[in-house]
Amino acid sequence: MRPIEFYFDFSSSYGYLGSTRIDGIAANYGRQVVWKPILLGAALKVTGLPPLPAVPLKGDYSRRDFARSARYYGVPYKQPSVFPIATQAPARAFYWLDAQDRPKAKRLAAALYEAYFTRDVNISNPADTIAIAASMGVDAAALEAALNDPAVKDKLKSEVEQGIARGVFGSPFVFVDDEPFWGVDRFDQIERWLREGGF
Repeated sequence: MRPIEFYFDFSSSYGYLGSTRIDGIAANYGRQVVWKPILLGAALKVTGLPPLPAVPLKGDYSRRDFARSARYYGVPYKQPSVFPIATQAPARAFYWLDAQDRPKAKRLAAALYEAYFTRDVNISNPADTIAIAASMGVDAAALEAALNDPAVKDKLKSEVEQGIARGVFGSPFVFVDDEPFWGVDRFDQIERWLREGGF
């Protein structure tokens, strides 16, 4: 069976919540998950929409909903003091590590999300991303070099462009085979789709 594809932005609260659930859901149905960080800002340029927190009325609601949804799913959450952030550094770190060790790259993604959304660590700073990776045994000097490597930058750019070409416009965005699902609030639908083979 084809792996489930999980697109997310490291600055996305809903992406963070989705990241804590997607592998468990997939495992229940014998599926693997390929994680694909993107830069949500690039997708928003295509849609012409501002980031959700910047939208009048909806922004205030969304901040309340982030915390409520985290409580609902039983996931630790603290609204970051700087939000949203640019996520090139964590996304590049992920793709560099993913090319070497996919399971470790997922663990790094989870650690970066946890640092940002529970400990208010600004992972947009390369030094913070590197420190988190180093705490997991990743070679800090090699990662620092990778963050500025044109090949790593091109990999992220390519993944973002491919995601947008497939219709990705938000985080989390999941493909089960070729069926797209946007939002952590669609994960119940994802489970039913996996269980029934579509509906």
